[in-house]
Amino acid sequence: MKTLSALFALFLAPTAAHAVPALDTLAPQLEPLRPFIGKTWRSVPATPDAKQQVVDIQVWQRALNGQAVRLLHSINDGIYGGETMIMWDASKKSLVYFYFTTDGSYTNGTLAYENGVFEGHETVIGDTDGITEVKWTTMILPDGREHTKAQYLKKGEWVPGHEFYYVEDPSAKVLFK
Repeated sequence: MKTLSALFALFLAPTAAHAVPALDTLAPQLEPLRPFIGKTWRSVPATPDAKQQVVDIQVWQRALNGQAVRLLHSINDGIYGGETMIMWDASKKSLVYFYFTTDGSYTNGTLAYENGVFEGHETVIGDTDGITEVKWTTMILPDGREHTKAQYLKKGEWVPGHEFYYVEDPSAKVLFK
């Protein structure tokens, strides 16, 4: 019996050395993203009288034991969508991310945070419309809505991109076709 106890302790020792982090911990550099995490957001018109043709659903998740944040999104029930992974890059001293899309393109970029506003700048690979870079901002507004606005470098010229307002909607689902 002593041998069995010794073997059991031997197998548990490596596990104890690699204790599992709490399910809500995040790398310190990812903490500014916490207000988004664990929530599902659905785009809404900017004003009550505005028409909305595009509905974007986002789901933000803690990933990789808190070393990354994962964002899934889909537009109009999955006609387009993507997945983003955000993490800290110590060598760049910056948050970095990769965004993979359902049209086969992807981006890689950096993310900065200051005064409640996230600013992203990314390089686009494989876009068929001629977009090679994207700059964007995201923030949570005082009324609790999320606001995202982008501009695109398209054929060598910066042009207005998408702009979305979002509300939390736990019943909304990210769909891919």
